[in-house]
Amino acid sequence: MSENLFCSLSQGVILQLLNFADAVALTKRAAEKLFKFLDLYEALRDILPIIDSLFAEESMTEVKREASMIKGRIGEAMISIFVDLENSIKADSGKTPVPGGAVHPLTRYTMNYLKYACEYKETLEQVFKEHQKIERADSATGSDFNYQSQAAQNPNTNNNNNNNAVVKQSPFQTQITKVMDLLDANIESKSKLYKDHALSSIFMMNNGRYILQEVRGANEINRLMGDSWCRKRSSELRQYHKNYQRETWGRLLSCLHPDGLMNNGKVVKPVLKERFKSFNALFDEIHKTQTSWVVSDEQLQSELRVSISNMVIPAYRSFLGRYSQVFTPGRQTEKYVKYQAEDIETYIDEFFDGSAAQWEKGDHKER
Repeated sequence: MSENLFCSLSQGVILQLLNFADAVALTKRAAEKLFKFLDLYEALRDILPIIDSLFAEESMTEVKREASMIKGRIGEAMISIFVDLENSIKADSGKTPVPGGAVHPLTRYTMNYLKYACEYKETLEQVFKEHQKIERADSATGSDFNYQSQAAQNPNTNNNNNNNAVVKQSPFQTQITKVMDLLDANIESKSKLYKDHALSSIFMMNNGRYILQEVRGANEINRLMGDSWCRKRSSELRQYHKNYQRETWGRLLSCLHPDGLMNNGKVVKPVLKERFKSFNALFDEIHKTQTSWVVSDEQLQSELRVSISNMVIPAYRSFLGRYSQVFTPGRQTEKYVKYQAEDIETYIDEFFDGSAAQWEKGDHKER
């Protein structure tokens, strides 16, 4: 008698809680609700074994069936949120480039979201595996999801340097990789909004560096993406760096090339004057432009400045030492030799100090 009364009272309380969970699962889905859904899902997952242990099988069959169904609905709601995340990345097609080539707000938002989601990795692995089972059981429904291992589709993925070994990705790992690939494609598309190819490379460096640092700085997503992915990212960043150097400094360094400066063993003074004038004008233009560009990662900013200094200053110092004495000391020298090597170094240290904070603030309001 007492056991039946206890079961009856408990069943009423548990059903009320389940009704609440069901109502939450049916609310309008939004990205920020993922983590509330995760907490609810974990609570329902953990309570089912307790119900089994406390109550006889036949007395709580309805409750357990209801709890399992609601848990499934919450899981499907979380799957839908990831679909919405994919769609929001695809739909982010703004035509206004971020000033100064700074990290795009979409990159910050997506990486912070994925990093936090990966803290629930075990639960989300369970959710996506359950969803995969449903798909396999009813493949005729034409679901938006296809969790075939990306490693199977692309043998180079997570290969761990063994060409004969294909590492199968879990459904959740495949989902995270899919979102990252969509983000990459979106950012690459946005890089084409910049008319200046050097600034486009800075934009790709900024965003690529931010993504890599976010992955390396969080254990769960770092383990999920793997060392091979990080190495590939680092290689891409080095290529963007080379592209930037070529686009910006190739023309400037050509001014310092000795070809065409000598005739019959003597310096052709008019040509030398034009070389100095061209160098001064180009450096002035680069300095004016690139001091407004944005590199907020201090290490990347320092690496860029050091690489520029190592490339430009020795070449300029050598050119200066070899040809500056050709000019008459005084007014003529001052007219053409605008910079000393130390001046160039000082000005390079002013590069990439711009700010896109105000634009980012406004963009977040729109989002």
